[in-house]
Amino acid sequence: MHVIVNGTCHEFDTNTNLQQLLEWLKIAKGRIAIELNGEIVPKSQFYQQQLNSGDKIEIVQAIGGG
Repeated sequence: MHVIVNGTCHEFDTNTNLQQLLEWLKIAKGRIAIELNGEIVPKSQFYQQQLNSGDKIEIVQAIGGG
């Protein structure tokens, strides 16, 4: 299965959900937003949202500063 994350193609051998993808990409929990095929996915659905081959995912992290 292949998915495109922020413009980069990634290959997976098994079914993956959004939470597993974040762990695989080593993206820390925090203030993030995920868009899956043009639709925002609520954080409460990251574990339930299974990925399909060809999905396009955009991940944005809020970074504080000052």
